[in-house]
Amino acid sequence: MRLSLHEALQIDIKRINREIENIIQYDKDVPRTSVLARSVLQLIRSGGKRLRPMLVIAGSRFGSAVPGRHQLQLAAAAEFIHAASLIHDDIIDRSDLRRGAPSLHSQTGVAEAVHIGNYMSARVVELLSVYTSDHDRFVHDLSSLATAQLCIGEYAQLDHTYDYDLSLAQYLEKTRCKTAQLMATCLRVGALSADAQPETAGRLYRFGESLGMAFQIEDDILDFTATAESLGKPAGSDLRRGQVTLPVLYALTDPVLAPHIRAIQADSSEELLEYVLQGIRSGDALAQSEQMRRHYLQKAKEAAEPLRGHPAFEQLEVLQHYFGGKTA
Repeated sequence: MRLSLHEALQIDIKRINREIENIIQYDKDVPRTSVLARSVLQLIRSGGKRLRPMLVIAGSRFGSAVPGRHQLQLAAAAEFIHAASLIHDDIIDRSDLRRGAPSLHSQTGVAEAVHIGNYMSARVVELLSVYTSDHDRFVHDLSSLATAQLCIGEYAQLDHTYDYDLSLAQYLEKTRCKTAQLMATCLRVGALSADAQPETAGRLYRFGESLGMAFQIEDDILDFTATAESLGKPAGSDLRRGQVTLPVLYALTDPVLAPHIRAIQADSSEELLEYVLQGIRSGDALAQSEQMRRHYLQKAKEAAEPLRGHPAFEQLEVLQHYFGGKTA
């Protein structure tokens, strides 16, 4: 039986989950019985891969210091940032499902969900503000740079809804901001928190950024190839919501299919959507997207190679296998 990622990395996922829950449970300003506390805990306990926290821990193993509670707290903060972005993402996308269950805003209302997401983002800034020394300045990458880039990526996605003139460069930049940069920052922050050399942390950042790009492209591909049950939402949801993902960009080069894709708007019929879905599945767009995914996996491998002599290099091999072993 294939090991889960946290097992392969030898990370105690239960300790990470406890630290994530502690962020809300030990906030003296939020009553434990409040809608806010219950909603955040429900969101955290609803599942998720915990990729970003695990990247923090994996990165910390490249330092000279022994990882401990400090790294767990940073890992928890990374997941809090990611979870907050999912709340806003679902609202922007008008998505009623998250991991097969009702999304937060469909349970609490949009206004309440916005405030919950805002609280989670602000809470992370509050927690990380204790790291004020010059030695710890890198920690602010989580609370400021990564969070700001997430917002930029989300805005770019909103701004380009049903924009079938989106360029490949614009798509890649949106993906970098929305997904890849936070994953890269998690590896870098984890490494620097354990006194890793700046050059090592920089290589981990480049490795994580390429891995994040591959991860998002895989997600784009799965929207067309996976079942609704495994996705936790209807297949083709991105297309229905006007998200011009990489397979759609490649499909737009097909002169027969392109006019039908460009005709898709918020009120389009199921017949048109199904026609385009089948057209993308049967054409070359998914294979081209897979080729781009493998390009970024190769870039990640090249970024990691100079670290091969490090005792923690096996962590990167595990991550490469986890991301690279999946096919569209």
